Order: sequence, then structure tokens, then C-alpha cells
Amino acid sequence: MTSVLDDVRAHLIEHFAQAGIGGEPDSASVTFLGVEPITVLRFGPDPRPGLDGVVHYVSLGCSRHPMGDPTAPTADPVRGPRAEVVVSLRPTIPTPGIARTVALLAATPAVDGIVLLPDALIDLGAALWAAQPGHAPLSAVLLGEPQIPELPRPAPMDPVQFLTAVPITGNEAAWVRLKGADELRRTWEQDGTDVLDPARV
Repeated sequence: MTSVLDDVRAHLIEHFAQAGIGGEPDSASVTFLGVEPITVLRFGPDPRPGLDGVVHYVSLGCSRHPMGDPTAPTADPVRGPRAEVVVSLRPTIPTPGIARTVALLAATPAVDGIVLLPDALIDLGAALWAAQPGHAPLSAVLLGEPQIPELPRPAPMDPVQFLTAVPITGNEAAWVRLKGADELRRTWEQDGTDVLDPARV
């Protein structure tokens, strides 16, 4: 029987192969004290119209265990939501350190007891990658609906979801807290904001 992570990796490779991104992805392993290693897979550049050149960074490790209620007396080793995090970026500026950030996001359920769900705001309080001159730092992410099909698991396990994580500024994070995620997304749409562009601010 294969492990959850083996199945997740195979699922991702098949998904991106169907999108025209073939071959083995680049990978990096990141370890945080007291947490099992998180691997970050790099798929791209994406050849699809509208996504030309986009690179997708996907965590591999968060779905190893279900995310549960941190206040529960015991953790359920089988039942509970499972997820991985996907950050997609255009290569408009260098983003050194992005792999570590993706791994950090994937580790938040184990470290902070956070359950990753669409519309969740995760504020890391520091730049998501090394700051580039002339560009405002992006220091938080807004989780969104999956763009990759979920991976079913044998009952009673929950399927693995692949949540999009959009990098945002501190001001945008404050906007989410004040008015909600949908309002920020409406503003992006009205302004024609390309949230895949790390150089957008």
C-alpha cells in the first residue's frame, strides 16, 4: 500500500502532465524543528494560455496527517480534512525563499493547529521572499478554492485538497480582516489585478 504522499505526488505529476508540464518536478525538502519534513515541488513553466510562464509551487507533506481541532483532547489519526498548498507565480521578478515559505504554510497545521480552508488568511508577519528593490513586500496569503482536482482517499479518510495561496500585502490582509475575502477579490477583479504577478505592487 502506497503512502498518502506517494499518491499525492503521482496525482500532481499526472495533473500537470495533462496541462502540458511533463517530466519530474524540481523539489526541495524543508525541515522545521519538531515537524516532519515538507517537500516543495516546482512545476513549470506553464504553457497554457493566460498562464504562460507561470511556475507552480506545491507543498508535499501537509496531507500526511488530517488537520483536526487543536482543542480536541486527542487527535484523530484518520478522519479530518487534508490539504496541500499551491502558490503560482509569474517569473516577473526573482522570488528567493519561496520554497521555504510554501513549506512554512504547509506546516502551520502541525505548528499552530490551523486548519487550512478556503478564505483563510495566513499572515506570516514577514516577507514571503527576499524583498526586491522598488516592490512592496508580500507578507501574507489568502487561501482560495482548489484549481487542482482533489485526490480521493479510501474511506473513512477525507480527500486531499490543493488550496491556492495568493500572496498579499499587509494592507490587503487588513482589508480581509475588515471586509472579508470576497470583497478583496472583487476589488482585484474591478482593478484588473494580476494576483499571479509577484511584481504587482
